[in-house]
Amino acid sequence: MNAITRLGAALALTCLASAAQAETKWVMASGYPEDSFFTKTIRQFIADVEAGTNGEVKIDLRPNGELIKLDAIRRAVQSGQIQLGEIRFGVYGNESPMYILDSVPNLANDYQAEKRLTDVQKPWFDKEFGASGMTILSYLPWPGQGFYTKFPVTDGSEFKDVKLRIYSPATQRMGELLGFETTILPFAEIPQAFSTGLIEAMFTSAQTGVDIQAWDYASHFTYTGTMFNKNAIIVNNRALSRLPEEMQQVVIAAGEKATETAWALSEQAGEAQVKALSKRGITVTPASPELQEKLSKIGEQMAEEWRAEASSDEVEVLDAYLASGN
Repeated sequence: MNAITRLGAALALTCLASAAQAETKWVMASGYPEDSFFTKTIRQFIADVEAGTNGEVKIDLRPNGELIKLDAIRRAVQSGQIQLGEIRFGVYGNESPMYILDSVPNLANDYQAEKRLTDVQKPWFDKEFGASGMTILSYLPWPGQGFYTKFPVTDGSEFKDVKLRIYSPATQRMGELLGFETTILPFAEIPQAFSTGLIEAMFTSAQTGVDIQAWDYASHFTYTGTMFNKNAIIVNNRALSRLPEEMQQVVIAAGEKATETAWALSEQAGEAQVKALSKRGITVTPASPELQEKLSKIGEQMAEEWRAEASSDEVEVLDAYLASGN
C-alpha cells in the first residue's frame, strides 16, 4: 500500500469515526403494546425524526412497559434516564385537577370538543412541563367510552346498585352519581373480578373491551363518548437542546404531525373495536338522549366540584374552553 493509499484509508476511517460520534441515540419508553394505535403513532413519529435528520438521530422505542412502567415514565424523562416517553395525563390527577379535566363527564364528549379542550390546555401544560425541564411534543387522545352490561340500557335507571368497575377517582364519582356500586380495579384484574362477582359491569373503551374479551362477561355495550382522555409524547429539554437547531425543529415538527396522526388513528381504532365487539355477539347501541342528559347533569356537578379544587389559572382554562364552544 503506497503512501497516498494509506492516507486515503486513514481519512476514510476518520470520517467514519466522526459520523459515528455525530449520531445521536435516544431511548423512548411507552406503556402500550406494539399493536396499539398509540404505538403505531410513535413508530411513525420515530420514522419522521430519523428521516428528517438523515439518520443522525436514532430512537430506540421500548413499548409495553418493558423498560419503565407507565406511571414512572415522566420521572425517567425528567431525570434524563431516558430522552423520550409516552405518558397518560390521568396518572397525575393527584398533583393538579388540570390533568383530569377531560375526565369530567360530557365536558368534551367527542373528538372535536376534546381538540378544543386540548388547545386551551396547551399553555398551562407548556408552562408546567417546561418548569420541570420537559417539552410536550404530541397529544394523543383515547377513544370514547361506554358501559358494558349484562342487560340493555335505556335511561340509566338500570344502573342502581349494579357493581361497576371503573379506573379512576373521576369515573368512580360519576358511577356513584349514576347509582352504581363502584370498584377501582386495574386492567389485569377485570376478568377475575367478573368471574368472582366482584363486578357486574364496567365503564371503559371498546378497545379495552376487546382486550379483555368482554363478550365472556357482558352482552351489551352502550356507547356514550363521555370523555376522551389524553396521552402525550414528552422529551427531555437538555437532550433536545443538544441537537443542532435544524434537528430540534425536525423533532418538534414530527411531534406536531404525530398529534394529527393520533387523532385520526384513535377514531379509526374506536370504530374498528366497536365493530369487533359486535362481531363477537355484543349488542352495541348509542346512549339514549335520557342517559346523555343524566351524564351532562352529572358533568355539570363534577365541573363545579373541579372548580372548588382548582387554582385560579386552572379555572381560567376551564372558562376559556366553555367560551370557545359559544
